[in-house]
Amino acid sequence: MSKGTVFVVSGPSGSGKDTILTEVFKKRKDIFFSISSITRDMRPGEVQDGKYHFISKAEFEKGLENEEFLEYNKYLENYYGTPKAPVEEHIKVGDDVVIEVDVNGAKAIKEKLPEAVLIFIMPPSFEVLLNRLSRRGTETQEQIKGRMEAALKEIAVANMYDYIVINDDLSVAVDDLLAIMRGCRLKLKKQINIIDEVLKNA
Repeated sequence: MSKGTVFVVSGPSGSGKDTILTEVFKKRKDIFFSISSITRDMRPGEVQDGKYHFISKAEFEKGLENEEFLEYNKYLENYYGTPKAPVEEHIKVGDDVVIEVDVNGAKAIKEKLPEAVLIFIMPPSFEVLLNRLSRRGTETQEQIKGRMEAALKEIAVANMYDYIVINDDLSVAVDDLLAIMRGCRLKLKKQINIIDEVLKNA
């Protein structure tokens, strides 16, 4: 049995990566989503092991000491990180895994898992990204400006990724991401077992 593939998905706020991944998971029930561990308080509407696994700072720091995370970050005194064990367990049995992280997390994961496939979700233009962030109506102009500045910094390092998916049309972007996943499954190293099987029975 060939190992599964780790797909690391990143993209700036407003790129639509969450929406794309929601549609991908509807079509591919066999993909495991890596749930991040986090130490902040649970917000209204959130559930344990939905998008996050909520733990204490002491638990997280113990995990850091034991090298239990593929990547982690600290923001406003709270830790965020990707647990290593569930990812390794799934790829070992042939499951594909999706990890959604920022560009720094993606870089850290690539250093620990060189075979991971990095995918960056890109807005079609600066104007479209600005419009998406503005029409949310939940942030001030100063906050939107900050998000745009952060987005441009992320886009500037997108050349470290293996694939770029442009989210101009949602259905096309979803199909593109699924095509990348299918293509990785068809690589020689994933199919080498079938070659041996056919030759053995010839």
